[in-house]
Amino acid sequence: MSDTSPAPAPRRTRVRAPELIGKGGWLNTGGKQYTLADLRGRIVIVDFWTFCCINCLHVLDELRELEEKHRDTVVVIGVHSPKFVHEAEHQAVVDAVERYNVEHPVLDDPELATWKQYAVRAWPTLVVIDPEGYVVAQHAGEGHAHAIERLVEELEAEHEAKGTLRRGDGPYVAPEPEPTALRFPGKALMLPSGNFLVSDTTRHQLVELAEDGESVVRRIGSGARGFADGDAEEASFNEPQGLAVLDDSSVVVADTVNHALRRLDLETGAVTTLAGTGRQWWQGSPTDGPAREIDLSSPWDVAVFGGKVWIAMAGVHQLWAYDPEAGTVGVAAGTTNEGLVDGPGGEAWFAQPSGLAASADRLWLADSETSALRWVDLDGHVHTAVGTGLFDFGHRDGAAEQALFQHPLGVTALPDGSVAVADTYNHALRRYDPATGEVTTLATDLREPSDAVLVGGDIVVVESARHRLTRLRLPEEAVRVESVAHRTQRAATEVAPGSLRLDVIFQAPAGQKLDTRYGPSTRLLVSSTPPELLLKGEGADTDLSRTLELDPALTEGVLHVSAMAASCDDDPANEYPACHVHQQDWGVPVRITEGGVIRLPLVLAGMDDAQTP
Repeated sequence: MSDTSPAPAPRRTRVRAPELIGKGGWLNTGGKQYTLADLRGRIVIVDFWTFCCINCLHVLDELRELEEKHRDTVVVIGVHSPKFVHEAEHQAVVDAVERYNVEHPVLDDPELATWKQYAVRAWPTLVVIDPEGYVVAQHAGEGHAHAIERLVEELEAEHEAKGTLRRGDGPYVAPEPEPTALRFPGKALMLPSGNFLVSDTTRHQLVELAEDGESVVRRIGSGARGFADGDAEEASFNEPQGLAVLDDSSVVVADTVNHALRRLDLETGAVTTLAGTGRQWWQGSPTDGPAREIDLSSPWDVAVFGGKVWIAMAGVHQLWAYDPEAGTVGVAAGTTNEGLVDGPGGEAWFAQPSGLAASADRLWLADSETSALRWVDLDGHVHTAVGTGLFDFGHRDGAAEQALFQHPLGVTALPDGSVAVADTYNHALRRYDPATGEVTTLATDLREPSDAVLVGGDIVVVESARHRLTRLRLPEEAVRVESVAHRTQRAATEVAPGSLRLDVIFQAPAGQKLDTRYGPSTRLLVSSTPPELLLKGEGADTDLSRTLELDPALTEGVLHVSAMAASCDDDPANEYPACHVHQQDWGVPVRITEGGVIRLPLVLAGMDDAQTP
C-alpha cells in the first residue's frame, strides 16, 4: 500500500513578523486600513521601496508576473520608505503609485517606522511572511523573483497541507482613472514642424501636441504595456521616457521598461526597434556589439552628441552610446558602481543618470541620485558642476561648490552656454552658468518638473505631476528662495572602533547552487565616505565576508557595499541550467562608538540566523 501522506515541511528559520505601521496610511485598498492579522492565511511579500530608486522600479516589474500567477494566495504589500524629503509627502506617494502602475496595496511610512522594525538597510528589500505570520526570507536588491516564486510554491504546499492557507481575492482596490490628456509625462522635444512630442509615460504612448502645447494632434502606441513594432495603432511601449531628434524624419525614443531604443517615423507614425532585446542587462552580459543583440537597462534619456546617440542608462548607472551608422551600441562611461566620481569615462561613477542635453562641446547630464549636474567633454572625461554625493541634497543657490539640487531629472542647454535644470523634487527650474560658476532659481511652484524645451525666448516645462506642459518666459532675474539643505535621514548603525566583520548573507534558492563553472560567482566591493573612514578592507574581492578596519579618529561616515552572486539550477543532467544574478548596493551610515557592534550583516538573500527583524 502506498504512503499518500504529505511530505514533511522543509525546516526553515522563522521569526514573528512585526506589525505594518505607517503614518501616511494605506493606498490602493479603497480606504480600508490593514494589520497583519487581517492578512493571516495568505503569503505576504513586503516590498520596501522608494519611488526615486531605479532598482525599486525594477522590482515592481519583476513582481508583476508573480502577483498575477499567485493572486489567490499571495498578497504583495508595498511599504514606501522615503529617501528624499519630497518622497515623504503623502501626495507624492499617491502620485508615484499611479505613475508606476502599482497594482497592490501600499503603506505610506514617511517616518520609516516599519523599515526600522524590520531592520531594513537598503532599497529595495523584499520580506516574505508565511500564512502564520512569520518572516521566512529576506532579499535585498533585484533579481530575486524566481527564488521568491520557488519559496511561494513551497509555502503553498506546506500550508495547504496544514490547513493554514487561505485562498481568495486580495485587498487591492484599483483607483479611478483620471481623464487628462497626458498622465505623468516624462520628456518632451520640439519637432521640426514646431509641434511638441511628449512621452506620455504612464499611458505607454507618445503624444504629438500642437504648437500651443495642449491640443492633441495624434497618439502613437496602443496604450497597453507591451513591446511590439508596427504602425501608430499597433506599436506598443512600456513607460517610455527620453526623446531626441535623430534626423528630419525620425525620433529616437528611450523605451525605459522595455530596456530598448525605438525609432519613430514622423511621417508615417511607424515604430521600429533600434537597440535592445527587451531583456534587462545584468553583470556579465555583453557591453557592446550589434545594437539589436545587446541587453540594455532602463534607458531614461537620449541625446545626440558627437554623431552618436548617448543614452542615460539609469538602471546600471552608466552612459552608453548608439552608433546609427554602424548599428552598434556600447558603454561610453561609468563602471556600474553607484556614486559620484569624476575622471576618464571608464573610471567615472554615476547614480541613475536621468537627463541629457548636448551643447557644441559638452554633454550635460542630470545625475539624479547624487542630486548633481555633471558633464562629459569631447575627450570623454566626466566632470561635476554641482553636487557632492548620494546623501546631500536641498535647494540652495549661489556658488556651485555649495549649491544643492534635489533629485533632478532633466537638463536643457541654453543659447548663452548655461543650462536649465529640471530640479524635480524641489518643484523648481534652476540655472547653472559655467561662466560665473553660479546656480540660480528660474521658477518655483512647478510640480515634479522632469524636462524642459527651449522655444524662442520661452521655456516649456514638463510638469509631470500636473500632467501638462507649462510655458514660462525665461526671466531676466532669478527668483529668490530660502536655502534648504538636507541629508538622507536614516538611523546610523553604532559600530565599535577598530575591526568590523562585514558579512553579506546569501543563500542560493531551493534547487540552485552558486555558479562556479567559470570561476567565482560572487563579488563584494566596499568603499566609504569619507574615504579615510576605512583603514583596511576597501576594494573588490570575491569573498562575501570581509574584516574592515575603521579609523577610530572619525566619529561617523557611510560604508558603501556592493554585492553580487550568481546561482544556477542544481541538476547535473541539465546541460544548460537556468541562471540568475542577485545584486544590491547598500549605503550604511555608521557611528563609531564604544560598545557598538563588531559585526555588520547585510542580507542579500535568505535569513541571517544571528539577526532577527
